Amino acid sequence: MGFGPGLKTLSAWELGGGPAAADGRCLRGDPAPSAPGSWAAALPLQMVAVYGVISRGRPPSDSLSAWEPGGGPPPPLLLLVAACWVIGPACTRLALALPAHLLHHPATVPLSSGPIGAHSASTAACCQRRITDACHVPCHPLVEPSDNGPLFTELKFYQRAAKPEQIRKWIHTHKLKYLGVPKYWGSGLHDKNGKSYRFMIMDRFGSDLQKIYEANAKRFSRKTVLQLSLRILDILEYIHEHEYVHGDIKASNLLLSCKDPDQVYLVDYGLAYRYCPDGSHKEYKEDPKRCHDGTIEFTSIDAHNGVAPSRRGDLEILGYCMVQWLSGHLPWEDNLKDPNYIQRKIAGLMDKCFPEKNKPDEIAKYLETVKLLDYDEKPLYQNLQDILLQALKARTTTKKRKKEAEKRTEAGAEDMECSDAHTEEAMQTRKWTVSLRPLSAR
Repeated sequence: MGFGPGLKTLSAWELGGGPAAADGRCLRGDPAPSAPGSWAAALPLQMVAVYGVISRGRPPSDSLSAWEPGGGPPPPLLLLVAACWVIGPACTRLALALPAHLLHHPATVPLSSGPIGAHSASTAACCQRRITDACHVPCHPLVEPSDNGPLFTELKFYQRAAKPEQIRKWIHTHKLKYLGVPKYWGSGLHDKNGKSYRFMIMDRFGSDLQKIYEANAKRFSRKTVLQLSLRILDILEYIHEHEYVHGDIKASNLLLSCKDPDQVYLVDYGLAYRYCPDGSHKEYKEDPKRCHDGTIEFTSIDAHNGVAPSRRGDLEILGYCMVQWLSGHLPWEDNLKDPNYIQRKIAGLMDKCFPEKNKPDEIAKYLETVKLLDYDEKPLYQNLQDILLQALKARTTTKKRKKEAEKRTEAGAEDMECSDAHTEEAMQTRKWTVSLRPLSAR
């Protein structure tokens, strides 16, 4: 299996746990095959991409640098850069691994220029039609200018806390069916036209919870809210144990799995904060410059006061989400531009959102438990889950009993109908017999 001359067009290529090539051998400078189409189908996509970059004799002016896979084989991300430099008849299948929007991303060469544009527009259009629905692609590339702070923060979180082997180990030791933390597959830097771009590869997901919430008249059932919150508590315990807090929990940052829509994942770690670097918790310190960080609608009391995010802040935000999902609103939504107004409205939250008698006691108890936590105190996640789990089981038991009662009522009604029918039939028989007696007497 041959490759074109030199690897100088790729810089700082580092494999994180996988072999250098699919067959376990290092890339060599063998002559390129004369007919690329004869071997493309047999090569993994990342090898086709590498071949495309190094075999055309047209090395790009810029180079891919600092590629750091996260423990697995290189995902289709390498195509992001490699496909910029070569698209041939055999490379049509390369484009099929890229999301449609990525072909026009600033970090890639436009279809109208360079080697990509050298091929027919119909081929490109065909590729794009076939990749419009890209949910089948297992990985999703995030690309931003390299000076984008949130993506850099997110990248650091993934590198430290979301490698596939870390997540697999946690799922196994905690006996979970799954964990709603996206896996980190790799990242890197790419320079193009004098601009530097940072890219990262994570799992691909489906719709976000906000769209489903709005499509459902901005209400979730109590059962749904409790089930969601239990899964989110699993996520928060994991990221907290890995020295991070999320800081921006909300429905739009909760995505459904493409493979299993019953699984929900917490994404967007652009505001993630390392609250406990090397086991040392940050001190409580109010900073006016940091007041009201995060999504104002769900900002924690600590964030309102300019204090760095902590574990109790994440749990408080989840509580606000639960209240909104169940009641359909938060009492401060009518004036989100005034943080002081929001802080005043936090008092008496449950009474304002649930004015009737049917208040969710489990959410009130959850919020009270979180409110009692110290800034640097480790939450008892299992206790919080038990509060919600008991309510969920109680509702399930109540519904079962109600259904059983309804079945008994229906069965009783049927028995009564049968009894009435038998009684009526007996009465008619008696009348008929009585009416015959005079005839027989005669």
